[in-house]
Amino acid sequence: QMVSIDPKNLTVQKLHQYLLGAIGPRPIAFASTVDAEGKPNLAPFSFFNVFSANPPILIFSPARSGRTNTTKDTYNNVKVVPEVVINVVNYDIVHQMSLASSPYAPGVNEFEKAGFTVLKSDNVKPFRVAESPVQFECKVNEVIELGTEGGAGNLIICEVLKIHIHDEVLDSNGMIDQQKIDLVARMGGDWYSRANAESMFEITKPISTCGIGFDALPIDIKSSKILSGNNLGHLAGIEKIPDETNVNEYKLLELSDLFVSLEDNPLALEQELHKRAQSLLDENKLEEAWLTLLSFNN
Repeated sequence: QMVSIDPKNLTVQKLHQYLLGAIGPRPIAFASTVDAEGKPNLAPFSFFNVFSANPPILIFSPARSGRTNTTKDTYNNVKVVPEVVINVVNYDIVHQMSLASSPYAPGVNEFEKAGFTVLKSDNVKPFRVAESPVQFECKVNEVIELGTEGGAGNLIICEVLKIHIHDEVLDSNGMIDQQKIDLVARMGGDWYSRANAESMFEITKPISTCGIGFDALPIDIKSSKILSGNNLGHLAGIEKIPDETNVNEYKLLELSDLFVSLEDNPLALEQELHKRAQSLLDENKLEEAWLTLLSFNN
C-alpha cells in the first residue's frame, strides 16, 4: 500500500521534511559571498546541482525561512554583488561546514567561526575555502525567485569562471578520483551520507550501445523466483546474449561440479544457478551471470 498526499494539505514544515527525506543524497554547495561592504559570508545549501557543461552552470537555492519568511544572507549578498564561490564539501570538513550553517547574525564571518582558511579568488570578490577539495569561482547570471512565502526557493544561476582542484584528489590521468575526493551529501533530518569505497558502485553507462531490454529476456529468467527486478534490469542491459559455444565452454570449465552434484534434481540446480548468477551480478560480472543462467538449458 502507498500513502498519497496532496502537498496543499500539509504544513510547509512537514512538506519540507517529506521532500528532503525522499530526495537525496543531495550535493552540498558551500557558498561564499560578500556583502556591499566586502564582508564575507559562508553558508551550505543542499538544494544544489550542476545543470550544464557548455556553458558551465551550477544552480543552488537559498530558500526563504519556513518559520519567519526571512531571506538568507547569501541571497541578499548576491543581489548586491552577483558573484559566488561554490566550495564542495568532503568528509574532512563536514563538521566545520555544519557549524557554518548556524544562524549567525549578518556581518559575522563564518570563515572565522568555523575555522576555515581564507583564499583570495582570482576572478571574483568572494573568498575560497582553502580546505575544500574543489572550489568554483562563479558569476551570478540570474536569480529566479520562486515565491514570496516562507519556504519558497530562490534559484541562483551561476556560471563557472574558474575551477581550483587540490591535486591530492586527482588520479593518474589528472581527473578527479571519486574515492579520493570522499564527498558527503545531505539526507533528511540530521542525516548525511558519505561517498566512500563502501558506499559507491559502478554501472557502465549505455552511452553508445543499447541493452537488449526487459522484453527480450528468456521467459525462464524473467519468471525467476530468485532474481529481483533490479537483477533482471541488470541482465537486460547486455548488448548481445552470449552464444551457445561460449555457454558450453563456461559450463564445462566453471559449472561442471554443480551440474554433477545436482544432476538428479533439476529444480535445485536451476535455483543454485540463479543464486550464482545473482552473486555474479553483485560483482558486476554481467557476461558470467548470463553464461551461468543459459547453461541450464544447454
